[in-house]
Amino acid sequence: MQHIHVLTTGGTIEKVYSEQQGSVANLEDKIERYLGRLRLPDTEIDTTRLMNKDSLEMTAADRAVVLQAVQSRLDAPIVITHGTDTMVETGLYLKQALGELRFPIILTGAMTPLGFESSDGLQNLTESFLAARVVAPGIYVVMHNHVFPVDQVRKDRDRAEFVHLP
Repeated sequence: MQHIHVLTTGGTIEKVYSEQQGSVANLEDKIERYLGRLRLPDTEIDTTRLMNKDSLEMTAADRAVVLQAVQSRLDAPIVITHGTDTMVETGLYLKQALGELRFPIILTGAMTPLGFESSDGLQNLTESFLAARVVAPGIYVVMHNHVFPVDQVRKDRDRAEFVHLP
């Protein structure tokens, strides 16, 4: 049985449409609902909600909370759901703070919220679980059928995708 820790921080993947505000916002935890839809045989997942923020609103204190949660779960692979705007920044912070790892740490998110027809969230989440099982120890960004070492990737806003650094 493979054990995987999931840490949620919010970001677009967890945004919902607010009729009152006429916009999308981080209002509720959605990951658990979608995990229940996945077929993950021989996989035990425990989920911890750390926060539910747009990543542009994340502070140094928020990243310290993520680091502390990661440090207490280094006994198995970790998948962190995170907003795409500062996902790489958080990953680099973790890489600098953690040193040698025994298991992979995967950061993933979505360009479109889970539940929206064109959402990439479920695909990215599913691919993150596969990556957590097969990649070497390290810190990675998993998005759109790609696994990027965190220090070799950036978000290309114009193309709405992550790309390898030149």
